[in-house]
Amino acid sequence: MNIILKGQLGFMNQFFEVVGITSPDEKHFVACGEREGIRMIPVPMQRTISPLKDLVALWHLFWIFKREKPSIVHTHTPKAGLLGLLAAKLANVPIKMHTVGGMPLTEVHGAKKKLLILMEGLTYACADRVYPNSFGLNEIILKHKLCSKAKLKVLANGSSNGVNTEYFSPFIYSDTPQYLEGLRNVLGIAAEDFVFLFVGRLAKDKGIVELVEAFKRVYQEHTHAKLLLIGPYEQSNSILPENTRNEISNHPAIMAPGRFDDVRPYYALSQVYVFPSYREGFPNSLMEAGAMGLPIIASDINGCNEIVEHNKNGLLISPKSINSLFDAMIECLENEEFLKHLKGQSRKFILDNFRNKVVWDELYKEYQTNLKPFNQ
Repeated sequence: MNIILKGQLGFMNQFFEVVGITSPDEKHFVACGEREGIRMIPVPMQRTISPLKDLVALWHLFWIFKREKPSIVHTHTPKAGLLGLLAAKLANVPIKMHTVGGMPLTEVHGAKKKLLILMEGLTYACADRVYPNSFGLNEIILKHKLCSKAKLKVLANGSSNGVNTEYFSPFIYSDTPQYLEGLRNVLGIAAEDFVFLFVGRLAKDKGIVELVEAFKRVYQEHTHAKLLLIGPYEQSNSILPENTRNEISNHPAIMAPGRFDDVRPYYALSQVYVFPSYREGFPNSLMEAGAMGLPIIASDINGCNEIVEHNKNGLLISPKSINSLFDAMIECLENEEFLKHLKGQSRKFILDNFRNKVVWDELYKEYQTNLKPFNQ
């Protein structure tokens, strides 16, 4: 709510009374309410399946909706969607909406996959409208017959929130080059180094194992290459193997300084953004990297292949393929003219398709359209 949907709630609060409900924490909960100018209500919710805690959260949500009497409940994320929409249905909320930002069921099998399909189906059954944030997700939902086609709609060109192209801009450090120079010195990056960047959870399902292995091969041929990994290590789902974590810690050209609220400096000092994920909804980091003018190497999967056009603003690779990733990294590193071509198209593609105001305007129209029968 504080990062992925940044700006959207404040925009909608100009036209509606928006109330945010999410799990409390020491930082993001308060920051979101203050920045967006909305009232926040804390309800502890677990990302993982936790029957007793889930029932407690469902009970709290039900009584909040009975007290607040909202016209619309709009949910994001699988757990908040399931609990929020079930509570909204029980509380007779008139309009129930859900945005689908990713589907974990695409990378699991057996009993767990059946359970996740059941949970997704129940979520969509409680919703009046379902908004996949990519056309690929829309097709996956239809393929698994999780809800009727009539309920589904992809807003604008996809994405849950778009991207702020003024905040993410390649020109933001034009007047302060010494800041980036200082950051390079801290990280040990020389002016002639070629930096590949990843931003996100350091997790197996983000393709980090393949990225580390591909980069090791790149480094054998080009010792001026660097790999910069920005984000926290996954602690619960899809944890990296110990040997991959050791490689990250011990390799002389791989840096993993942690997680940062402002990732723009790391985009600014990099040459190529790499995102070899196994599954996605509509990844914000690709839009951010593109808005910062970076060419992108990404898996040819739903969401990613709607932000990256092969050989136009980036390269699409086979997921889980070290060889495919290695070839793309070498192509960007060794073909200067091709890299310049990709860079020239990267920001323009985002400006033309994914500015956040485009998504907000479409969502505002959806709210108004769905409210119309109740306002007559």
